[in-house]
Amino acid sequence: MIGGQLKRFAKARKDLLVAVNEIVRHMFDEIDYVLEGRNAERFATLYSHGSGGNSPEDGTSIKVPKVYWNYTRKSILTLEWIDGIKLTDAERIGKANLNRKRMIDEGLYCSLRQLLEEGFFHADPHPGNLVATEGGSLAYFDFGMMGDIPRHYRVGLIQMLVHYVNRDSLGLANDYHSLGFVPEGTDLHAVADALQVSFGDGRRQSNDFQGVMNHLYDVMYEFNFSLPPDYALVIRALGSLEGTAKALDPDFKVIESAYPFVIGRLLADPSPDMRKILRQLLICDDGSIRWNRLERLIAAISEQSESSNKSEDGSGENASGNPGWRSFDMHSVVAATEDLFHFILSRKGWRVRVFLVQDIVKASDAFLQEATFQGIFDEEGTTGELHPERSKMIRRLVHGVQSFRKAISLAPDAWTAMLFRTLLKLESQKFIRDVFLALTRHSCYKIPETTWICMSRLLNYLHRQYR
Repeated sequence: MIGGQLKRFAKARKDLLVAVNEIVRHMFDEIDYVLEGRNAERFATLYSHGSGGNSPEDGTSIKVPKVYWNYTRKSILTLEWIDGIKLTDAERIGKANLNRKRMIDEGLYCSLRQLLEEGFFHADPHPGNLVATEGGSLAYFDFGMMGDIPRHYRVGLIQMLVHYVNRDSLGLANDYHSLGFVPEGTDLHAVADALQVSFGDGRRQSNDFQGVMNHLYDVMYEFNFSLPPDYALVIRALGSLEGTAKALDPDFKVIESAYPFVIGRLLADPSPDMRKILRQLLICDDGSIRWNRLERLIAAISEQSESSNKSEDGSGENASGNPGWRSFDMHSVVAATEDLFHFILSRKGWRVRVFLVQDIVKASDAFLQEATFQGIFDEEGTTGELHPERSKMIRRLVHGVQSFRKAISLAPDAWTAMLFRTLLKLESQKFIRDVFLALTRHSCYKIPETTWICMSRLLNYLHRQYR
């Protein structure tokens, strides 16, 4: 394992020294059992809990062996004995009727909290350091190799993930520079070009950690990246996490699975840097809206409405079978939405408003022509065949509105109060007026044209009926 890590850094001498120094340092940490015992207790304080706030009786939880300090010295560590099943022992896990998906979710949630919330993380979560208890808990062992990353590195991890998902190579290059990965004086545009080539076309984009790293390794070597010691441990931890989860589910992909947690963090954290990342997720650099991302986000939030209804009816834990941590706090969603509106209506959001007006005019035009006139005189089943893109836009618009209504139903009072506050602002009223004027000007040209099209279809319809 160590040889494999050294080989990866062999082309960058600075990273080779960092890797060796970090591994040697943690080798000495691992033989200081008093330090390891303190790490275990700190880890237990931060992360030993039930999934999504549930009690251990409700399902999976994180267990950490108790340290017996009276029998512990620098060279001796005495811990509580915990019976468990190796995660690679599929036969025993099956006989114990353990919920594999739930264990993966719990382990993922614990790991994401370590890396993105608290910063104190287990750097070696391989299958030998994790076992499943017969009660369905996950037990962690071996707290000698731990990492502690500061907040700006944790925010950087989230930002890198968003830029990777957006395929924003220049944003990713700037992230590497701000985090100290790239040497001073490096041409960031050249780094961005190399990253873009490594991404390839959309079909090559991977959501598993090893696939992502395979994309990045050549670029890291070419530009002599220098990974800070803590980030070297983060890479190790993420690789070990994915490998451990794959022992339970071969199709597990850590980046794809972590995405809902990251979105939840962006919505829940009102700090300026996290709000900026949320805007980057939903708004392009030129000011246009990433409607597909917004649509997916609204749909994910609206799923909670169905989940809540099923839970109240006693028909299931939620609609998608997801644990509570994949749900969104609706008051945080409302607050994030209000902040997004505030940005769009501010002086900095003028380009977003320009694109919004254009998109609203396009949507109204498509709805007018496709939904109102296209199917009036067409034979059954032909609606949308002449303009599939327009029909697709209308279906997405209708689906988005339906999803948004479901989201509002989760916290109607909070949404109503926020919308009233927003509408009372002068900037909102001015924007509504701009939209109305744009629609009026557009209608002056489109209504006569649409009228002639409608009359032509009427004559064609009558001709078919009476010929």
